[in-house]
Amino acid sequence: MQRIPSLFIAPSDLGGRGVFTGEPIEEGALIEICPVIVLPENELEVIHGTFLHDYYFLWGDEQKECAIALGNGSLYNHSYQPNARYLLDYEHNTIDFYGIKNIEAGEEILVNYNGEPHLQGRVWFDGGKR
Repeated sequence: MQRIPSLFIAPSDLGGRGVFTGEPIEEGALIEICPVIVLPENELEVIHGTFLHDYYFLWGDEQKECAIALGNGSLYNHSYQPNARYLLDYEHNTIDFYGIKNIEAGEEILVNYNGEPHLQGRVWFDGGKR
C-alpha cells in the first residue's frame, strides 16, 4: 500500500468520518493505492444486508463483483464537486486515488461515487441535492 504520509481520518461535515490531508496535495498527485478484497458475484447481494453496504465498490469488467478497499479507500466521502478521483485497477486488485485539483492542508479529500468526477447522477443516499 502506498499513500501520502500526511493523510488522516477525522470527523467530516458531510457526516461520519472522512479522509483529510495534513499537507498540500498537487493536482495529478497520487494520494493512495489501496489493495482490495474482492468478493465474488454471489456475495454481492449478501453485502446489501450488512453494515458494509456503504463501503464497497462494484468490481470487475462487468461490475458483477464487489470489493472492499483497505487503507483509507472505503472512507473517502462523496461530492459532486470532488477534488480527487479513483481508478479501479483490476490487474493489480487496487483502487488508486489521485488529486484532480490542488488540495490544501486540512482539507477533506472527496471523490464522486459515480466513478467519474464530472458525472452528476444521484447516488444511493442522495436526497436529490447537488
